[in-house]
Amino acid sequence: MKKTGLLLLLTVMVAATFAVAQQSTTAITPDASGIVNTSVNVPFVRYQTPTAADIYCAGFLTKDRVPDANYVNGGLQTPTSTKFETGELVYLAGSGYQAGQLYSIVRELRDVNEYEIYPGQRKVLAAAGRPYGEIGRVRVVDTRSHSAIAQVEFSCDPINPGDVAVPFVEKPAVTFHVPGHFDRFAPANGKLSGRIVLGKDFDGVLGTGMKLYMNMGSNQGVKVGDYFRVVRSYTATLQDPVDSLSFKAQTSEDTQARPPTFEAKRFTKTKGPNIHVSDLPRRAVGEVVVLNVTPTSSSAMVVFALEDVHAGDTVELDEQQ
Repeated sequence: MKKTGLLLLLTVMVAATFAVAQQSTTAITPDASGIVNTSVNVPFVRYQTPTAADIYCAGFLTKDRVPDANYVNGGLQTPTSTKFETGELVYLAGSGYQAGQLYSIVRELRDVNEYEIYPGQRKVLAAAGRPYGEIGRVRVVDTRSHSAIAQVEFSCDPINPGDVAVPFVEKPAVTFHVPGHFDRFAPANGKLSGRIVLGKDFDGVLGTGMKLYMNMGSNQGVKVGDYFRVVRSYTATLQDPVDSLSFKAQTSEDTQARPPTFEAKRFTKTKGPNIHVSDLPRRAVGEVVVLNVTPTSSSAMVVFALEDVHAGDTVELDEQQ
């Protein structure tokens, strides 16, 4: 009985191994575009839908300085408390306030590290605009004092004295995007393209749900709800001061008689092939959706990422949209 059971188990294992081997060698017919769709090169992805918090906390870039005549000058627990969140009372300096009005609290930002994440970032960012953070929303509840009194209805980050108050403007929601297949190696589609110039909070490496800013805006026809594909070439990796170090590392096996060389100089002697990174295909690393636009820039959210999205990456309008 035991021998019969063991024989049956071996028969099943051999049959399964044969089936797998047969499946791996079975010819697959390419589609009309000339590619073989697999879960690696054309994965099935789900898009994250931005929430109200994503939309109203994204921040923005603008070439026009936001008027700062109205600003937060304190709160109920001043001076022992300098950071105010949802439910707390703050005081607003300036004029024009009316009880019941809503105001957005914004903050002009500066990068205290003053470090360029990619070559030429300062110049590209200056052309797109200066960064502002969207900190929260307040409602004026009393205007009888010299300073108006407002309650914080919603805070993205703690509100500080000095933050600017501007009239609240309602933003459109972003509709749900159905899941679908994503072509990682799709060639350039000729649609509008630009660059990720900055990540929210000055982040350089971004993932799903994180916010970023692009150097295209309403002047170029960008609108809320547009989807952009994030792409990266290996040439861009070669120009990165950190990632490019991997190209200089040993890549070959000791048993290779003719090991390759990446980007060998013109008169450098090599035993094997000279690999040019410009010959390698560009790859798509994720997708972003536009949350807010100004004439020269747009704020967006990463709705899915197959790998890290970087400040400096190229973006192009998704032709499926």
